[in-house]
Amino acid sequence: MNHPLKRFSRLFLMAALPAAVFTGCGNDDDDPVAPTPDQGKVLLSHAAASANFQITALVNDQSVGQLTYGQSTSYLNVNAGTPTLKINNSAGQTAVSQVLTVAKNQNYSVFAYAPTATTAGLLPVVDDLTAPAAGQAKVRVVHLALNAPATVKLSQQTVAGAVDIPNVSATFPASATATTAASNFASVPAGTYNLLVTSGSPSVTVVAVGDGSGTGANGTATATATKNYEAGKIYTVVVRGISGSLDPALQPRATVIQNN
Repeated sequence: MNHPLKRFSRLFLMAALPAAVFTGCGNDDDDPVAPTPDQGKVLLSHAAASANFQITALVNDQSVGQLTYGQSTSYLNVNAGTPTLKINNSAGQTAVSQVLTVAKNQNYSVFAYAPTATTAGLLPVVDDLTAPAAGQAKVRVVHLALNAPATVKLSQQTVAGAVDIPNVSATFPASATATTAASNFASVPAGTYNLLVTSGSPSVTVVAVGDGSGTGANGTATATATKNYEAGKIYTVVVRGISGSLDPALQPRATVIQNN
């Protein structure tokens, strides 16, 4: 005998089946996750004495940060390709615009600098951030000081005078390529140094690095401030300013950027 309660149970299960099947198939229709685009990393540094005010940096018209003169960003992720970097003033006017080439997994520093006292330019430099050997630090110099000696180098102040750090020299980009405006990184034993930016032979001090803040003594050979260069770390000494400027804020200074 077909009991009424059994017929009701079969009808209930059949009614519920389509809903269960629909729920199970829904998981197969999830939208696929878009792959992450290839990217490089770009550090921006405001070293343009001709633009001694807050600037806005834009990559493909997207703001990536505001910098005052002497400031730098950390490394920013930028999609690989040929993005356009712009530097705008506080009124939104573009001071300089340049197309960059950004490769996958490559690191770059881009320096805003002053080719003349009234213009701004951009200097992109490839950064080799290969770790230094054990017990070593790495250091380089980037020469962006207008009207200073054309070629500068890094030296260490000792009791016997300035001793050059081998293979760390750079030439102002108004008369050189980007690859010579920034020296290669050189290894030095980790420790505390009184570094100088010098020129000529024998070496004559252009500006003292001091503690690397850019706010110390005015580039005199008697400056005694020091900085500890740590093992495993990588540093860039940026020489910026306008030699002979009557504005103390625009006179040559040396600022240290830690790259890692």
